[in-house]
Parts: sequence; C-alpha cells; structure tokens
Amino acid sequence: MPSPLIGLSTGHLPNELTTMIGTTEAYVQAVITAGGIPVLIPVGLPEGRLRELGRTLDGLLLTGGGDIDPARFAGRPHERVYDVDPERDRLEFTLLDAAQEVGMPFFGICRGLQLVNVAFGGSLYTDIADQHPDPLRHDYFGDTPRNHLAHPVQIEEESRLRKILELPALKVNSLHHQGVERVAPGLNATAHAPDGLVEGLELPGYPFGLAVQWHPEWMQEHAPMRAIFTSFIQAAREYHPKADSNDHGCVTAQE
Repeated sequence: MPSPLIGLSTGHLPNELTTMIGTTEAYVQAVITAGGIPVLIPVGLPEGRLRELGRTLDGLLLTGGGDIDPARFAGRPHERVYDVDPERDRLEFTLLDAAQEVGMPFFGICRGLQLVNVAFGGSLYTDIADQHPDPLRHDYFGDTPRNHLAHPVQIEEESRLRKILELPALKVNSLHHQGVERVAPGLNATAHAPDGLVEGLELPGYPFGLAVQWHPEWMQEHAPMRAIFTSFIQAAREYHPKADSNDHGCVTAQE
C-alpha cells in the first residue's frame, strides 16, 4: 500500500528581503517519521484548485501559526492579536470543508484546533490571560524551549485521544495565547488543562477528526506524541482506498 499523502497548511512568512510561503519543519519531520508523505499546500490557490488538490490527498494537517481573523468568530478585539493572514484563513477553511465532504482524516495542531472549532461554529478567547477566568500561563514563547513541559492535561475517557495515548493524563508544551471559549456544536472537548481550557477536540462518528492545543511535533522524543501522528497516518492510509467514493456520511464544517 502506498504511503499516504498528507496535506500541510502553510502561511505567509515575511522577512527582510521577500515574502515566503511555508511552515515549520517539525511538522514535516513528524509526518515523515510516522510514515506519511508531506505535501505543503501554498496559500494563494483559487478555491476550485484547492478543492481539486484536496481530492488527491489522504489526510489534512492543519498546522500552528498566527491568529485567525477575529471577524471569523465575532471575537473581541485585543492588542495581542498577531499575524492575521486572511489568505491562510481562506486556505484552511476551504481545505477543512473539502476534507469533510469526502470523509478525509484531519488533524489540527494549536491554531489548527482553534480553526476546527471556529469552522464548526465555536468561538475563541482572543487573549486567554485577559479573558479566561483564573488562567494558567499558556504563552511559553521566546526563550523557552519548544518541548518544555508546561502543564498537564486530563484526557477524557472513551475518547479517541485516550485510546491513542493510553493515558488518563500527560504533560504538554504550551505555545499559544488564544484558545477555545465556546466549543462548537457537534464537537467533543476531550482534553483540558487544569484551568479548564480545552486542549483537545474531536468530531464524533468521523473516521479521524482530531485536534490538540499543544504541539506534539516538538515533542517527538515522547512515545505518546509520536503515537498521535502514527494514528493519524494510519487513518490516512486506511482512507486511501476510499478516495474515489463520496459516500462517507459526513458532517460538513461551517465556514
């Protein structure tokens, strides 16, 4: 059976000389290690071509990055909102919708979890520290190593994530200042930080629709973090023979 093709969302990466398109290498390496073939999907493709490309993939990885445009979820303005990229928003909402239409496995990480929640009609804190009651620190940016274990998360019983990890709780890194405020209808919150912030979302009854708020790609030295990618790639491998079928009985995300 061929290795599954995994589409990775990208964004604009401006620097002093030009503007590049890409994502962090850690996502690419995690997909390769788990047995998939990463395919970077560039911002700027017209919607029709995005959907055409989506039909050739076996899985979709919604990567981390800057903030989703608060207008997408009637979010409260905040001075810490950063790196809003409307073209990236359009790319990811379109890809997630296309994946849903055919039952393609999808996996969201950090921003990816937030995007899944917004796509299905949920909302976000535009800044956790200002808007969440009694919050932990979640924004371990700057000089903190990206694999720093910042806090524990509790995993809900009977969830896909619990079955993958085979653990009731584990410590994770934390590299975000926004998070889920209201869980979207149709999604299940399956992991939480000690302050109650949602750290995992799943789409029940779907072949593989999972998202986490932490960054497992930066913690591949830990077997449970590798297991998440392995499970996602296995779901993509099992999806591959069904690629020509549209009869998946899927719920469609709302843009």
